[in-house]
Amino acid sequence: MEEKPTAAFALSLIGGILWILGGIVVATVAGIFTSIIGGIGAILGVYPLITGLIVLLGAIMMYNNPSSTHTWGIVILILSIISGNIFGLIGGILALVWKPEKGGAAPPPPP
Repeated sequence: MEEKPTAAFALSLIGGILWILGGIVVATVAGIFTSIIGGIGAILGVYPLITGLIVLLGAIMMYNNPSSTHTWGIVILILSIISGNIFGLIGGILALVWKPEKGGAAPPPPP
């Protein structure tokens, strides 16, 4: 059975979900005020929705394909640094330092 980066996956997944929920709230509130004051307030919620979906996708991809953990860890880390998402930040760092355990010592070669 293949080992998976469970801690990095869980923290990145939580970060992505919270990020998306925050984007929905911001988009809703900004949409209400946009109708009152005019302008582009609802666009403020689009950025967290898109980046949250990318983080969520990255978490799922690194769990399903552990060989791509470092690539998705970099993506998650960069987006989390830009937005200040602490769960994504820790998940991205854990993805970068994650190494699968070796399946024990290899038997010695035959003489």
